[in-house]
Amino acid sequence: MSEAKSQAPHGAAARRGPFRVGDRVQLTDEKRRINTITLQRGGEFHTHKGVLPHEDIIGLPEGSVIENIDGFRYQALRPLAKDFVLSMPRGATVVYPKDAAQIVQFGDIFPGARVVEAGVGSGALSISLLRAVGDEGFLHSFERREEFADIARGNISTVFGGEHPSWKISIGDFQDRVVELEEPGSIDRVVLDMLSPWECLDAVATVLAPGGVWTNYVSSVTQMSRVVEAIRASGQFTEPECFETLVRGWHVDGLAVRPDHRMVAHTAFLITCRRLADSADGIPKAKRIKEHSYSDEDLSAWTRDHSEEEWTAEALGERGLSDKKLRRAARDANQSVRVRAGEEGTEDAGAEA
Repeated sequence: MSEAKSQAPHGAAARRGPFRVGDRVQLTDEKRRINTITLQRGGEFHTHKGVLPHEDIIGLPEGSVIENIDGFRYQALRPLAKDFVLSMPRGATVVYPKDAAQIVQFGDIFPGARVVEAGVGSGALSISLLRAVGDEGFLHSFERREEFADIARGNISTVFGGEHPSWKISIGDFQDRVVELEEPGSIDRVVLDMLSPWECLDAVATVLAPGGVWTNYVSSVTQMSRVVEAIRASGQFTEPECFETLVRGWHVDGLAVRPDHRMVAHTAFLITCRRLADSADGIPKAKRIKEHSYSDEDLSAWTRDHSEEEWTAEALGERGLSDKKLRRAARDANQSVRVRAGEEGTEDAGAEA
């Protein structure tokens, strides 16, 4: 077996073995409350129930049950990807695990695929895409804001134990940058998580290979309608499919078995379609002739004729983020990277001595 094939996939080592300095650890107490910490030399986890030194965790096998100085017990595990995504430092709202799973499956993200995505945010979806394409694939992410890119870099390095060899991130508008940096027809899959993906239709059609899958992640009905109509009007793609995913947990305790009172309901709509060959004419969706009573104003609001100035994050109910919050999120996202780098530097210095 060659050396390349004998090596574990990138990031696998960070998921195995005893706890190490720089690891993120999920501590679950006796009341099922969860706290996530980053292990550091000399660090301590403080609560009203006492103090737990990080040194008591470092070196233990995953799944250990640890007592703090007052005898209060914690279950220690590395966070799963779904746990990390929901607790990691963030600027923008993350793509929920239930949606990321659907994107990987319905978007057919396969090992070795060449994928581009836009709207990186805090890197939640990028983590799932990188796990899917693997070391032999390629993920090129586009983000308009450098602050979000910094947060994503830190979160991705934390999950994979360092920079991922298959990942590249570029700053700028997707529709402009992707055609500059990627060859026409060279991309297998496109995933867009942005405010107005219909503006990227020509760019997607340029870089996406025939048969390639385009997946859109949008939060509102109006966005979904507009991108679907734009895709249909272009004639370059198959008929779009639209859906959402609802996940409901269950309470199971002896004979008391019932649905949870709370559930993760609507988070976003997913829209998928495939690129047709350049010489192909799309087959339009069969429609029954109906009488419509839409006003011109209604049609304008739901189609590409609507004013671009009115499609803003604020109009769709998204809250703005302060520069201070983004800086703090970037600092927290890169904490594991700094701690690991410091530990490696200490070991190197010891070896030289």
